[in-house]
Amino acid sequence: MHPSGIHHVAVKVSDLARAEAFYVGVLGLAVLRRWPSSDGLTARSVWLDLGGGAFLALERSESGPEKSENASGIHLVALHIGREQRQAWIAKLAEAGCPIYSQTDFTVYLRDPEGNRVGLSHWPDRV
Repeated sequence: MHPSGIHHVAVKVSDLARAEAFYVGVLGLAVLRRWPSSDGLTARSVWLDLGGGAFLALERSESGPEKSENASGIHLVALHIGREQRQAWIAKLAEAGCPIYSQTDFTVYLRDPEGNRVGLSHWPDRV
């Protein structure tokens, strides 16, 4: 017996609206569901479709601790793209004002508005 795939990944964010604008507006993920906070007036969480039944949960945080590149914890969220889409993604990110801070033969790396690392990867298809 073993897990059969990713159910969801949750990312804590201090500015839920800004994070949603990035993941929906720039990366094109669709909103699956919104969860209200206990007061019913503000959003607590937004779930975004990753395909295959998996989702990315953006969870509002009350605090925003500084992130260190070498800190323990989740290192990055890598989303799958087709190798043939790589240059179009690079152009789209530039147009959206999202700088790419690193690239490999398989992955383009950027940061979301909270500073979390995001990869757009086409492993195992080399450029």
